[in-house]
Amino acid sequence: MPSANIYLNFNGNCEEAFNFYRSVFGGEFPFVGRYSDMPPSPDGKTFPPEQANRIMHMSLPIGDGTHILGSDTGGDWASNYKEGNNFSISLNAESNEEADRLFNGLSAGGQVTMPMANTFWGSYFGMLTDKFGINWMVSCEPAKDK
Repeated sequence: MPSANIYLNFNGNCEEAFNFYRSVFGGEFPFVGRYSDMPPSPDGKTFPPEQANRIMHMSLPIGDGTHILGSDTGGDWASNYKEGNNFSISLNAESNEEADRLFNGLSAGGQVTMPMANTFWGSYFGMLTDKFGINWMVSCEPAKDK
């Protein structure tokens, strides 16, 4: 059975927002990754220097197995940013096969924005918008893929 968390997108103020959420919920950030931490894309593209310090991924545990996840928009994704539609449901599957099943089911009639693939951070990951306009992220961590 997959677990689900909410993934929030920001337009340059993710770190500020997460510091606010930490002041409310308490806790620590288990991971803070910036766009400057990303390797260049296969075609050699990198993020512009003015966006390098933006948040690529950040998480804050807020309860038993529940996290608030987030990032700043950047690059090609920034043009689609709109407050009110700046969140995704993030599913963590127990295997790559389950991830594919969920991804294929949810994307039927919708739009794939990033096909399922192995990523530089080690996850099997993809993104889509379903036919109802809801954004989804599907992931499987390597240790969970049996």
